[in-house]
Amino acid sequence: MTMPHHALEITLTRPLAPAELHHATRSMPLAANHDATRLMAVTRAKTPVRALNRLRHQMDGRLPIDVITTHYPDADRQILLNVTLPTATHTSIRHAADRAGQSPERFVQLALHHALAQHASDEADRLDQAVQHLLVGTTAAHLLAAVGRALTHTTGAAPC
Repeated sequence: MTMPHHALEITLTRPLAPAELHHATRSMPLAANHDATRLMAVTRAKTPVRALNRLRHQMDGRLPIDVITTHYPDADRQILLNVTLPTATHTSIRHAADRAGQSPERFVQLALHHALAQHASDEADRLDQAVQHLLVGTTAAHLLAAVGRALTHTTGAAPC
């Protein structure tokens, strides 16, 4: 049976110098973004979790890794994270998870989901207020036309 490959993204704490990137790519193929703050790697492993752990083990110490994530969602449509936390933070999370009757992993997962949902709700509220403010001085048709023009004239958009 062949072992599957997993696409992983490494977010770095700082941009890599060209020599650092060259040194890291000697141990495994990596693709860097334009400013060398994010890298892509493909790792063979039975599961995405093992791939994350294998990459962390292989690259820790060679790169200033902040977080490693799976690039594609898993079977449950989840992006998996691999984060190394300071001991004090890990202890704090473990105590909070114990108080909530959850595993530390589940506690962090729920906290992240809650934070992302709150951010999405806040952003929707902010946009609703901005649109209501704009509608005070114009009609919905004029606002929609202006939004359409703005979206077709953004940086990088193909000319019409």
